[in-house]
Amino acid sequence: MRNPLPMPARVAGMTLIEILAVIVLIGIVMAVVAQQVFQRVETGKFNAAKAQLQSLSMKIEAYALDNGRPPQRLEDLVQRPGDARNWNGPYARESDLRDPWGNAFVYRVPGERGPFDLISLGADGRPGGEGNARDLGNWE
Repeated sequence: MRNPLPMPARVAGMTLIEILAVIVLIGIVMAVVAQQVFQRVETGKFNAAKAQLQSLSMKIEAYALDNGRPPQRLEDLVQRPGDARNWNGPYARESDLRDPWGNAFVYRVPGERGPFDLISLGADGRPGGEGNARDLGNWE
């Protein structure tokens, strides 16, 4: 019986140069994708910081409603301070007192923009900054 597809005499393969070119192209694509993923993660943390500021602000306001004034320190939301007569906490968990980058929120009583200021210093953890590194406040 005769084979309908003739076999080539020599099987062609990829050369080392072709394999290296493919590896370089895959590396370039991976670098671009990784950069996009990293930017998305940072944007996600920035948006999470906004939501966390609002949530923690509401917890501070709940404390103020119960005790007649905002807490003197954020830790007063977690553990009862000695001067809080109507403390109905804990109002927050210890982990609520840090932003998505792991930095402690800046808290001022009295605040410059209200009864209290609550600030996340952004991705860089320093005052100022731009983009995802800019500061966020509870007044925004």
